[in-house]
Amino acid sequence: MLEHLPDVVGLALRDQRAGLDKIAFNQVDLRQGAGALTVASLAFTDHAPIPADYTADGAGVSPPLQWTGVPPQAASVVVIVEDADAPTPQPLVHAIVVGLDGANGSLAPGALPSPGHDPMADVTAGRNSYLQASWLPPDPPPGHGTHRYVFQVFALEAGARLDGTPGRSAVLDALREHGLAGGYLVGTYERPDGAERVAQAATVTAPLA
Repeated sequence: MLEHLPDVVGLALRDQRAGLDKIAFNQVDLRQGAGALTVASLAFTDHAPIPADYTADGAGVSPPLQWTGVPPQAASVVVIVEDADAPTPQPLVHAIVVGLDGANGSLAPGALPSPGHDPMADVTAGRNSYLQASWLPPDPPPGHGTHRYVFQVFALEAGARLDGTPGRSAVLDALREHGLAGGYLVGTYERPDGAERVAQAATVTAPLA
């Protein structure tokens, strides 16, 4: 959707970013085990680019995700994905999943509903920043630079109530009250501005000396 945004807009907003300090993981004070969960993906490594197939430039399905280290007393697991570099006051929420089994687990590719795709798994999705209970594919403005998409996984004790399609504020309240442990994985994605795209194309097509 934002791929047709003029480069000048992305360049003008380049220094406006929500910031990693505002992601859910850094907004809650877990009582025990903060950072204890190990989060990974078969699609990309930590701080590496997210393949285009999982973005608005590709099929736009949700990527695979795995987590380990869930405490034995955990009753459920919550996943929240945020864009720490969105040019907005708070990180842009790309997905929320609640009510996952309180154990080590995973989400398969396409597990979440997304534009034009039905969910590939029986999951309960919360509301993203567009107020949709689905995966919002990465769609950064051209020229805005690299965006960091933070895939956060939290273990909750019994008693957490996240009914219906909860949003970010409800998830944060539940984490502050019932969070046991958390961890995250960062994937990146960038749309270069027009000048950068031309330079990249020239590099690719330049004849060998």
